Amino acid sequence: MTAVMAETSHEEELAEAREALAHLVENGDLERIVHLARLAGAAQDSMSDELVGRMAGLASDGLDLLDRVHRSQVVHALPAISALVENGDLERIVHLARLVGAAQDSMSDEIVTRLAGMASNAMCLLDRATRTGVMERMVTVAEKMDQEHILTDFLRCLAGATEEAAHAPLPKGGLTGLWELIKQPETQQTIQFLMLLGKHFRSCRLKH
Repeated sequence: MTAVMAETSHEEELAEAREALAHLVENGDLERIVHLARLAGAAQDSMSDELVGRMAGLASDGLDLLDRVHRSQVVHALPAISALVENGDLERIVHLARLVGAAQDSMSDEIVTRLAGMASNAMCLLDRATRTGVMERMVTVAEKMDQEHILTDFLRCLAGATEEAAHAPLPKGGLTGLWELIKQPETQQTIQFLMLLGKHFRSCRLKH
């Protein structure tokens, strides 16, 4: 009785296996399994000891690199790097680095020597101006000019004169035109100001 039951169970398992195999054949899965087995066999045949060693080395190097990235906390810099990429700043930094590299490559020994000489002369000039008090006097004059708006007024007047001269009629020439120009109060005030400027400058020069 036990033998009959075992044989019946075995036949049922064979029937289920044949049915499953039939499904695999019908939907093409059996062919895919065969191709996969052939691929795995070909890969296994091509795996020499040297290739296995190289793949193990690559995996080890990859894990070491990943560990270094994690320990150096580069992950925290990824948002900033993403922002640089999005707004184009990273590309500008790359262009700047290339420009600096090109400038560095073009720096011959002669150019470096000339630049060093110019820097040395500039430092000597600055030191001399500081020791003689020229720098302090220049700073004092510059502060006074800034407080009294002298430079600002001069630049504003220069711009206004340039614009007015561009639209002003051409001078008539001759003594008549000169006389008409001199008769204007603005011309006389300007001449008077220039005379006073020359007077004060002459007095300053005579003191030395």
